[in-house]
Amino acid sequence: MKHPIEVLEHYWGHTSFRPLQEDIIGAVLKGEDCLALLPTGGGKSICFQIPALLREGICVVISPLIALMQDQVSSLNEKGIKAVALTNLEHQNELGRILDNCTYGGYKFLYLSPERLKNSEVQERIKMMKISMIAVDEAHCISQWGHDFRPAYRTINILRDLCPTSPIIALTATATKAVIDDIFEQLDFLDGKLFKTSFFRKNLSYNTLVQEDPYFKTTELIKQYNSSAIVYVGSRRETEQLSNTLNQEGVTSSFYHGGLSSSQRDLAYKAWMSEQRKVMVATNAFGMGIDKGNVKLVIHLTIPESLENYFQEAGRAGRNQKSASAYLIAGPNSVNTAKTRFKTFSPDVHFLKLVYKKLSSFLQVAYGELPEQRFGLNFNNFCTVYDISKRRTFNALKLLDRYGILVFEDAVRFKTSVQFLVPNTTLQQQIKSNSNTSVVVKSMLRTYEGIFDQPTTIDLEKISNKSNLNFTSVQDILTQLESQQIIQYESSKTDAQITFLVPREDDLTLNRVSKNIKKLRKIKQQKFDAVASYFQNNDVCKSRQFLHYFGEIDTQSCMICNCCRASSRSHTFTSAEVEIILEIIKKQPISSRELTDICTIDSNKVILILTHLLEQNKIELTPSNQYKTK
Repeated sequence: MKHPIEVLEHYWGHTSFRPLQEDIIGAVLKGEDCLALLPTGGGKSICFQIPALLREGICVVISPLIALMQDQVSSLNEKGIKAVALTNLEHQNELGRILDNCTYGGYKFLYLSPERLKNSEVQERIKMMKISMIAVDEAHCISQWGHDFRPAYRTINILRDLCPTSPIIALTATATKAVIDDIFEQLDFLDGKLFKTSFFRKNLSYNTLVQEDPYFKTTELIKQYNSSAIVYVGSRRETEQLSNTLNQEGVTSSFYHGGLSSSQRDLAYKAWMSEQRKVMVATNAFGMGIDKGNVKLVIHLTIPESLENYFQEAGRAGRNQKSASAYLIAGPNSVNTAKTRFKTFSPDVHFLKLVYKKLSSFLQVAYGELPEQRFGLNFNNFCTVYDISKRRTFNALKLLDRYGILVFEDAVRFKTSVQFLVPNTTLQQQIKSNSNTSVVVKSMLRTYEGIFDQPTTIDLEKISNKSNLNFTSVQDILTQLESQQIIQYESSKTDAQITFLVPREDDLTLNRVSKNIKKLRKIKQQKFDAVASYFQNNDVCKSRQFLHYFGEIDTQSCMICNCCRASSRSHTFTSAEVEIILEIIKKQPISSRELTDICTIDSNKVILILTHLLEQNKIELTPSNQYKTK
């Protein structure tokens, strides 16, 4: 067997591993179950890809996002490694063909979602394969205590029955102790190993700012840093507004959100990656799998849903280990506004039942029916017809998706139906003079069976990719073919796609998961409260607040966040003043604001003394941001 370093150098061109990578790879090669908890940019994928290349058979990779799977498959294929993902399949026979290739075709990686794993044919075929190992990416999704819990992840342990001798490696960038314990339990680890690096990023300065005009401050910071940057905002409309503002200010920028078509998102992403655009303004749809080393600045202009989310997104700065900064900028009343927004737009069980019932009626799904087709949905029209909040309805559909009631894809799509009206021999004669038309027609014929016999729904973006022509060109060619009466062509635009996963039973459908939904809502509230506390607490080093949240208690201040910089500029203090503060804290846990109110010491000194006592391990910070003696 080759040494892992040989594989690393051959395929990735590196001559050394990052911290813990080699240890994790070694454990997997020994057949041990393990959890790799590595920060964003820590090189998690190599930890399962290299042992999979060294072990005999195929590695099954469970991943939550189609885009993430496709990126990794493309990257592996470019290296000459045979990998495939079960995504965007149009026909059942296409599923069978891919699974045949995985069984007999020498493939090394099979990527699929946890929802796809529930398919009985997929399970039966996996039993027939020689599974080298199982990788569970974004493993925090398996935990009800995680920030992005997906119930379908709870079914992954079926792989234990299908592949009892295959080791499992779970990977994530962020997890609290409760999440780690849950991952071990849910995946039924056999003497599992935990590999965990500190979440401390010595090169990354965390900063929180209250600003009357966050847009102005953002523009100022981007010009000051003059480097590749990401700005996260709270809505799709904001991405376009801020991108336009930056462009008017002479800062090249693109925008990215889930409502764009995949070709539009791809263009924006490539322009940013290639430095044609300096700044990417995005919703949190932009994130997983992003690996750009020279990002020097990440700015958030909305309060994130959780510290886990914020830590991951902010951590996209400084991956090249050079100094970088993350800013959370909000207006004076933003926390209260965000709290109100959370309560207003976070759907409860009653609202979920309402949306599910209205959606079923809107799409004409009968009670007890489980439709086989995927529906196009004009989301705005749906909300207008039933006079329901767009934001809350969007969140409701996402939650219904998460709990396996339906699949909700919130991107602009063109539902296109094509049927050829002339025989194949006539068709070939009529298109041979135009190479672009010929390649589009051949792409459709090779992708869709029965297209001569009946109107067939086709994926325009898939045809665009296969024919290597842009989306608009493909549409123009189809329009021309229709005018020549070669095809029957119908196209309509939708901004969402719905696939029902269980029969319609109205309230009964939701009653099965209502208890879990209520629990998730409570957990989300706790996570939001932790973010609000982080934003408002400017007494303690920002890095230390993160580390404490993730269970690292004995840590040093970073000296580069806005809190540490403010403390270093404060006045010195006396030992007598330290004793005064310490005596107050000994009596009962207390916040810094309460301390400032009851003692006569200058507030800047209070912050400096608290930082000093924390570094001396004489006091500690509780999860509710109060100080108590150790």
